[in-house]
Amino acid sequence: MADVGIDDIAIYFPKLYFDMKDFAEFRGADFGKLNKGLGLAAMAIPDAHEDTATMGANACARLIDRNNLDPRKIGRIYLGTESSLDGAKPTATYIMDMLEQRYGKNYGKDCFRNCDVVDLTFACIGAVDAMHNTLDWAARGGEEEDRMGIVVFADNAKYDLGSSGEYTQGAGGGAILIRHNPRLIIIPDNWGVSTMPVHDFFKPRREVEMKTVVKNILDLAEEAGEPKREGLLERILAILPKSSKKDNVMFDSHTLKIHKDTPIFDGQFSNRCYSESVKTAFINFRLKAINSGRYNPENDEILTAQWSRIIVHLPYAFQGKRMFPDVFRHDRRHLPMWDKIVTEIGVEPMPEDFSDTIDGIEEFEKANDKYRRLISKTEEFKIFSESRIEKTQRASSLIGNQYTGSIFLALMSTMESDFNDDVDMNGKYVGLCGYGSGAKAKVFEGIVQSEWKEVAKKFNLFKRLGQRTPLNKEIYEKLHRGSQKESVLKPSMEFALIAVGGDNVLEGQRKYAWIP
Repeated sequence: MADVGIDDIAIYFPKLYFDMKDFAEFRGADFGKLNKGLGLAAMAIPDAHEDTATMGANACARLIDRNNLDPRKIGRIYLGTESSLDGAKPTATYIMDMLEQRYGKNYGKDCFRNCDVVDLTFACIGAVDAMHNTLDWAARGGEEEDRMGIVVFADNAKYDLGSSGEYTQGAGGGAILIRHNPRLIIIPDNWGVSTMPVHDFFKPRREVEMKTVVKNILDLAEEAGEPKREGLLERILAILPKSSKKDNVMFDSHTLKIHKDTPIFDGQFSNRCYSESVKTAFINFRLKAINSGRYNPENDEILTAQWSRIIVHLPYAFQGKRMFPDVFRHDRRHLPMWDKIVTEIGVEPMPEDFSDTIDGIEEFEKANDKYRRLISKTEEFKIFSESRIEKTQRASSLIGNQYTGSIFLALMSTMESDFNDDVDMNGKYVGLCGYGSGAKAKVFEGIVQSEWKEVAKKFNLFKRLGQRTPLNKEIYEKLHRGSQKESVLKPSMEFALIAVGGDNVLEGQRKYAWIP
């Protein structure tokens, strides 16, 4: 197969952020735990004019402009997201619409007409899936055809106010240029995969009792100063029709069907699914590497030692070093150095040491979680993590979770940091571990190319992060609830959402524009 991979990456993040110190004070949380324990410093918050489509389109424009790309030569724009704007129409089509507005003047109004676009969704791994698919497509075209595609990631990682996931929020979009003979990273066609159907994090279509909806409305009216009227709730419910259909909206007096942007999740269970999925995908990757001749376990250094950097999906900044002890353990059990670790923290728990019951399985999982934490505190793992993982965390600390884009934000973070530190990464291998709840993991690797510094020096990631505007708690909550209708910062030199619905358009139709 021809050498294909990542030629360049551009990222867009909101210009607004909520400082984690202010968040901790607002919610009465322990800032030390959030910052020192999880690595959180700030969360990016979308403005009123920003959504998944605008963030993705702004990243695409940044990529196109920086590389002086001809839109007519872009064969596909594949979007990975779990924050879709519609149940049928791909968010990627909104992105294409904006790009045509921007580039149509120079390249023709139909300059993207022959571009293939689609959304891919599998929680946080959707963008990795989109890239995997696009790499195959580019390679299949052959070097002479030189197919060029853009993989977009865009998400608003939003949790219910006051929930246990609220502090991990973040947002942003990005665009990855995939082509032959890339300047940044070649990605060989060797992928380890692990898929298992679990309910660790999901966004179900929900039914809410009309009684709850009406009660909440009356409570809000009372908070706004309206006098409380005894028995009003019961009188309203009594006069509601059993059902009606108006403007194609089905109404039922008992329930209201809704779909929320915020998820249902089990944090501890999700962490276990993450660790188990990545470990299993790594085992699968290792086997494929042996079968392909890429790796000889008899003579070669272990894979995780060959990887100069290890880039993983980061729902919060320190997740990588908290999760990776499982892979670290699996890749070193047979080495003499593991005897020292066993002497220090004891023998690892094994499933066969526990009863084959629900209680026994829970006991093993708790014991394994404890052992994983013990591994992370050993000197051997600390050295490993500091040299291979630490730089990937830096941008995540300042932005928060980007869902599908978190792994690529981590990649940009480490490459810009290595550029700033004048590290010679040419020819080095990096390991990448994607994860999406539900659950799937993919493990693959990249080979850093000789022109990587020319690409990384243009990221300006940390400089741009230092130019953002902080939010106070009142505006943060208004943006979260959607009650902040006016932009906090007037959009400039960016795509913006300017209307949803309105006169002479279909209900819910979204309108975007480039704001000079």
